Amino acid sequence: MSRRDLFQAWARDQRGVAAVEFALVAPVMLLTIFGLFDLGYNVYTAEQLEGSIQKAARDSTIEGAAGRASQLDERVREAVHAIAPAAELTFERTAYASFSDIGAPEDFTDVNGDGTCNAGEPFEDANGNGTWDASQGTRGQGSARDAVLYEVEVTYPRPFPVAAFLGMSDTFTMRARTVLRNQPYETNDAPPSIGNCP
Repeated sequence: MSRRDLFQAWARDQRGVAAVEFALVAPVMLLTIFGLFDLGYNVYTAEQLEGSIQKAARDSTIEGAAGRASQLDERVREAVHAIAPAAELTFERTAYASFSDIGAPEDFTDVNGDGTCNAGEPFEDANGNGTWDASQGTRGQGSARDAVLYEVEVTYPRPFPVAAFLGMSDTFTMRARTVLRNQPYETNDAPPSIGNCP
């Protein structure tokens, strides 16, 4: 048998081809499967978090709920820990006088026209802390008729080993928020005070 015949026989030999093909395809297939599992897990956890904070926020708007904030937060924590046991959660509530005030700075009179609250310019101290702030909100549940921004941040380790291969962090962080108005269980008629910018 000539060398040419030997090479042709070797080229026609199909033994072991499936193993080689599998070795080439398997890493890509496994990475795709784990990536889909990771995506599905994160979406499910996000949906669970959204539902939990909606329920907790609704429960926070009723009279007497301000004293139960930690209990309501604990319900959210339990719902998330049922899916992601190692998750770390942080909670934040910020109260505003109205929905339109959320994220808005306190009003001030820009006497010198530089766009900054300074040089003793008068401002409306909406949150009552004595200084001009870029946000009108006050920490906590607020009082009757306040619009409350309830935010929860969740960080947990990724359950599937895909992050290292895709250049992502080993932890996943998501933030969920909702805004609801407190029920009119009391009156809050105190007008905001007026101050001067530094």
